Amino acid sequence: MARKDNRGRNLRTGESQRKDGLYMYRYKDERTGRRLAVYSPDLAELRKKEKEIEKDQSEGIMTDTQCKNMTLNDLFEIHMDTRKLAESTQANYRRMWNSLVRNELGQMKVVQVRPSHVRLFYSRLSKQKYSHSTIKFLHNMILPSFEVAVDDDIIRKNPAKRTLGDYGEPEKKRTALSFDQQKNLLNYVKNSEVFHIYLPLLQVMIGTGLRCGELIGLTWKDVDLKTRTVYVNHQLIYKNYGDGCDFHVTMPKTEAGIREIPMSKMVAKAFETQRRLNFQMGIPRDVKIEGLSNFVFMSRSGRPMMPTTVNFILRDIVKAYNEEENERAKRERRKPEELPHISAHILRHTAYTRMAETDLDMKVVQYVMGHANISVTMEVYNHITDRSRIEKEIAKMDLVQIM
Repeated sequence: MARKDNRGRNLRTGESQRKDGLYMYRYKDERTGRRLAVYSPDLAELRKKEKEIEKDQSEGIMTDTQCKNMTLNDLFEIHMDTRKLAESTQANYRRMWNSLVRNELGQMKVVQVRPSHVRLFYSRLSKQKYSHSTIKFLHNMILPSFEVAVDDDIIRKNPAKRTLGDYGEPEKKRTALSFDQQKNLLNYVKNSEVFHIYLPLLQVMIGTGLRCGELIGLTWKDVDLKTRTVYVNHQLIYKNYGDGCDFHVTMPKTEAGIREIPMSKMVAKAFETQRRLNFQMGIPRDVKIEGLSNFVFMSRSGRPMMPTTVNFILRDIVKAYNEEENERAKRERRKPEELPHISAHILRHTAYTRMAETDLDMKVVQYVMGHANISVTMEVYNHITDRSRIEKEIAKMDLVQIM
């Protein structure tokens, strides 16, 4: 005889009604073998849930309550634990996630997230003036985190697919210094009573294209003036790994970052000058950072320069130069030729722009710059910096014109 509810309706297999009137449907999850149950105060609503469970079961989607309760934060932790990442990269990912995702989208249950939720999250970040590159960085963590749930049959589709769009503020274009700007910068520093001690630093940055972390991590063991070679096999980062902010030695970001860079004459001379300056200023050479010591570019205490210090130095140089240039221009009744904002990354960009302008083989530039992907190098080759370069290239047409 069929079981009935308190209104005389027949109940199906697995269905029952409790004394308090609540309906229950019990079933076994085919993937885990666990006995599970869903509840509803309304029989029609319960049967909608049954249909969803039957569809999930038929398509191999997990129905276990534990899986259904997983949040995006849980998926992110699984994603991070299954990826092989450098310690510094992983720390950076976690810092960004904890800052912008964890307390918002990260707390949502995975099975509840829809594409509209992801787009709304990106829209909010955009309204808060975050750049498109920052939102894209987060998207590149969110998308594969959801993919974990797709692969494990917790959800059918990845709700973050095709949601990035053009959210966020446009990136501020990082423009390399023109040849004249580079010349003005180096000449000013060379003749400055205040900033002349930083000339070797700038010459090495422009002459090698080292990343800031690679530059401040250089020790004299990495610099061979006899063979005129710079050996790059590590970098220094200044991060908080749970014990306060401090320097940490890490591998370069990719395998392509491990390289041997030949020195130009300017770079070799810059290293010789820097060694002499370190000696003249009596800077101690025994400060150790995770086994490394005798750094090339140091503060007066013997500790390596911090990345922010390098950028502060560049900021102060540009400020002083522009103030003097404006005064000169006023006296000479001409328009001032100011220097733009300069950072360590802009000097790196300047380095490989100069290489591109001298028609170096792009594979050589890729190697020297430590680019893992040739497309990054090609962006430089395809970048037109100024009219003089255009004129130089067009002039080559004269050699092949028939009439």
